[in-house]
Amino acid sequence: MPKNKGKGGKNRKRGKNEADDEKRELIFKEDGQEYAQVLRMLGNGRCEAMCIDGTKRLCHIRGKMHKKVWIAAGDIILVGLRDYQDDKADVILKYMPDEARLLKAYGELPENTRLNEGIAGGIDEEDDGGADDYIEFEDEDIDKI
Repeated sequence: MPKNKGKGGKNRKRGKNEADDEKRELIFKEDGQEYAQVLRMLGNGRCEAMCIDGTKRLCHIRGKMHKKVWIAAGDIILVGLRDYQDDKADVILKYMPDEARLLKAYGELPENTRLNEGIAGGIDEEDDGGADDYIEFEDEDIDKI
């Protein structure tokens, strides 16, 4: 049997905690980049995102982020636009929720952008549709049963 020359396997990599997410400098977009909100995850390191410029793009998660930074629907990301393909982009960075709120406060994201709600344009909080979920019984109704 061959000798093990590494420092461990999959479980060691899983237990490693990257501590670079605690306080990092806020990164703004440059030319050739755009802010986007993830609409849905497609698998195979890809996602569908709605960019702030109004274009829906197929985004590829770069290898450095793959399996290390988890991206879900509704997250705010920074994508690099491609010169040769306008309908595709590359995910450069995922913003933490507090960073996304700061971007919105600085005016980088439009006011109608919805943060921390899973799928963009999903369920409205102002909906009073949940009021019909509860049925009140009076004592007379229970006695009839």
